[in-house]
Amino acid sequence: MDPARFDVEPRGEFNFAAAKEYFGGWPEFAPDPGAIAMCFPVEGWTGPAAVLVRQRPDGVLAGEVHASEPRRAWSQALAVLSLDFDGTGFSDVGRRDPAIGRLQSLYPGVRPVLFHSPYEAACSFVIGQRISIAQTRAIRARVARESGAPVRIGDATLHAFPAPNEMLNLDRVQGVSAEKVDRLHGVARAALDGSLDREHLRAMPVEDALRELERIRGVGPFSAQGIVMRGAGALDEVTDDPVTPQAVRALLGLREPPTREAVLKVAEPWRPFRMWTLVLLHLWFRRDAGGPRRRPAHFHHGPLANSGPAS
Repeated sequence: MDPARFDVEPRGEFNFAAAKEYFGGWPEFAPDPGAIAMCFPVEGWTGPAAVLVRQRPDGVLAGEVHASEPRRAWSQALAVLSLDFDGTGFSDVGRRDPAIGRLQSLYPGVRPVLFHSPYEAACSFVIGQRISIAQTRAIRARVARESGAPVRIGDATLHAFPAPNEMLNLDRVQGVSAEKVDRLHGVARAALDGSLDREHLRAMPVEDALRELERIRGVGPFSAQGIVMRGAGALDEVTDDPVTPQAVRALLGLREPPTREAVLKVAEPWRPFRMWTLVLLHLWFRRDAGGPRRRPAHFHHGPLANSGPAS
């Protein structure tokens, strides 16, 4: 079957190279290392998709989609890159808050890179409990190779993470405890009943979404935030996590980390892009401000950790 082809011109600034460099987790695609290669089960669970995204000199993004439902797969790929939102107003945040403006100058065009779906985000957080991001990536890549659906593109093969129905058929996963496998089964059942649908989670008040997610076995407050922020891609929310106050302290030169209430006050000028701004802040804090790079596993897997879609 010939691939479907799509073009999209980003609304607002978008840095293609930054999406590849800063977030990681993309599978290798030897025929074209310059492309972003994604492979994932399409939400609705009708089959796998492989999507290649390239940027032309005029800035337009060209998509090559190998899937039975290409338009649906392309829409999912755009959500992964936060290109399903109009980002033209994000630069206004930097004008309202000069400290954020400096970060936007350091990292021009950075948008959050999300997991392929809230389902994959939930699986990643369950697998990643008490291990590092690198270990989680390795396990997820192995599970995809061994149990996910392959997609051929010429002489190359990409592997999607197992869809929920495939996950339910796995009795054991190498390197994953029996308890975690049981929890992955619970995540799969939640995905099949629609509780992890991206649009469903986006449409709910965030407090309701968090409560619903925390009813899934193995998903606590920390993981629920990650699923909403980096799985569903909530645009204007502020995570309650240990890193954000430290990053705000470093950004503003404060003596002590601010309280939750103070963080929310600082973040008020960032509306309606508070989550995008927080991802930018975390990126700067971890890479350039001496923030935590090596911490206990739970810290690595914070809601806004710099993990890519295959992480």
